[in-house]
Amino acid sequence: MAVRCIIVSRIPLAFAAFGLVLAGMSSMQAYAQQAAVAQEAPAAVQPPTAGDPPAEAPAITPSVDVDVEYELASPQGDVSTRQRMRWQVATLRQRLDPDNSSVFMITSWRDRTLSVVDLGRKKDSTMPVPGTQQLTPPGQPAMVGSYARLGSSVVAGEQCTLWRTKDTDGHLTDACYTADGVLLQVAQGGQITVRALSVRRVAQPDSLFVIPPGLQQEAPAHP
Repeated sequence: MAVRCIIVSRIPLAFAAFGLVLAGMSSMQAYAQQAAVAQEAPAAVQPPTAGDPPAEAPAITPSVDVDVEYELASPQGDVSTRQRMRWQVATLRQRLDPDNSSVFMITSWRDRTLSVVDLGRKKDSTMPVPGTQQLTPPGQPAMVGSYARLGSSVVAGEQCTLWRTKDTDGHLTDACYTADGVLLQVAQGGQITVRALSVRRVAQPDSLFVIPPGLQQEAPAHP
């Protein structure tokens, strides 16, 4: 949902490297930093300055509870994996579950905390959300960056609008958002790096965003 909540500042890396298999705390730190940008996809380069005319921009944070399964690919298209993203709009919380992994991540945008839970190691690490950019309110147009409307598409049976923007490294990025702010597809250099396979707009229970009891608290690793 860039979710950010809810898919991607550095598009190929958002959603936690869009590849994500974690092994140990050092990998978890990289995972956390990259995944924190997950849904609010292309986080933009520069905010508009005072006096600039209002620009058209998509809603980049979902305005509804949603459960999305994504296929994530490397920019070269040679590595592919899946990741599930669930978003609860009332509490501004997001959960990311890489496929075939005992690790998942919970981001709470109300208190700006990021928790990486490793059930295999029975560990939990909670840290501030990396960076300083604020979450765009659900259903509102992107607050920073420039966007150019390219047209429309259909992804996972959903209508979405294609927008061209830039990621934090200045790379041109095409992202397709639904009218209610769900990211369905991301492409760079003609290569699709993020694609929704299924979208379910259903209420997400609080229990999904609760850290399981009995886990050992572990300090975040540092590069």
